[in-house]
Amino acid sequence: MTPARSGPPPAVTVVGIGADGWEGLPGPSRAALLEAEVLIGGARQLDLLPPECAGERITWPSPLRPAVPGLLAAHAGRRIAVLASGDPMFYGIGRALTEHLGGELRVLPHPSSVSHAAARLGWPLEDVEAVTLVGRPTARLAAALHDGRRLLVLSADATTPAEVAALLRDRGFGPSRMRVLEQLGGAKERTTGEATADDWAHPPGDPLNIVAVECRRAPDALRLGAVPGLPDEAYEHDGQLTKRHIRAATLGALAPAPGELLWDIGGGSGSIAVEWMRTHPSCRAVTVERVPVRAERIVRNADRLGVPGLRVVTGAAPAVLAELPPPDAVFIGGGLTAPGLLDACWEALPVGGRLVANTVTLESEALLADAYRRHGGELVRLAVAHAVPVGGFTGWRQAMPVTQWAVQKTVNPLPGADR
Repeated sequence: MTPARSGPPPAVTVVGIGADGWEGLPGPSRAALLEAEVLIGGARQLDLLPPECAGERITWPSPLRPAVPGLLAAHAGRRIAVLASGDPMFYGIGRALTEHLGGELRVLPHPSSVSHAAARLGWPLEDVEAVTLVGRPTARLAAALHDGRRLLVLSADATTPAEVAALLRDRGFGPSRMRVLEQLGGAKERTTGEATADDWAHPPGDPLNIVAVECRRAPDALRLGAVPGLPDEAYEHDGQLTKRHIRAATLGALAPAPGELLWDIGGGSGSIAVEWMRTHPSCRAVTVERVPVRAERIVRNADRLGVPGLRVVTGAAPAVLAELPPPDAVFIGGGLTAPGLLDACWEALPVGGRLVANTVTLESEALLADAYRRHGGELVRLAVAHAVPVGGFTGWRQAMPVTQWAVQKTVNPLPGADR
């Protein structure tokens, strides 16, 4: 049980407010706004307050996040109330304020637009995935598209529903049913634009809206699963692609976890970094690719497969590695023979970090064998064969075997490893 707060209340209070404005606020939220000496929020939110809220009104500048520290410092010592749409801790300003103020923040939430939408639609929230496109590219929606899933998409403005429909059509989900819910919780609430993405022809409506999507994949669309090992056809490539079965084994060895950062060295088509990021929305990745044409191709693959946040660095490793944030895991898919690369990646890893390297050449295999001797881990050879026609019969065609070294960095040397 959290102990009761002692002493004076925090100088900054975040108040969630809905489309119903002042009338929909409970007593504690109203009191905080009436007592505030400074009121900070968006113009639309500030306009919802009555004249009785006499504090100095300040509209958030753009970009918002970098302005937070300076704005709070400029009004230090005064009672500040910050307005937020719905629940401030659900894709709201509450996160930025908490990061800056820590526990010195009071949050008074309001039902989020997602809660309102789920209530109107009769969709249990635990069965729904919420995706925000506020300040984020529409392409990130692609990672959430799975047949039968229900999505609630937080719109950036009135043009978002049409952009969502276009993305659904492009990604093979044109049969998906869409509805737009506007001004949720307010007097002007309404549901508009009920149609499939294929048939979407509705003009822009209210900018304050949520798009409800019932995902339906077209019969001829490529099926993309929720685990690593997407079909090779999902990628644009020039042959530099970690193939499906090897890719699945590689991601298994890398073991991504929420919030972790991957370095993908020798990106090729970006498949390892893309599928690392698809495992969880908070997973991050940087891919390093020295060939500009391939780097551009990685950007396109990341966009199409729903992880437009993938950072692509065009340059040669290990030279560019010093510019990157510390990784939680490193994958080396190319360039192993570059002088100092393997050691630089190893030194960059924190204790508990993982390194996985794949190769098909004898020269690079010798480097991995030496690294295995020095650091331990697991050295395996992965071989895949595909059934192909042989005259009127069927036989096996062996792909080039892949040698893989996987290791986790530990505090103490492993028995038998020369460190």
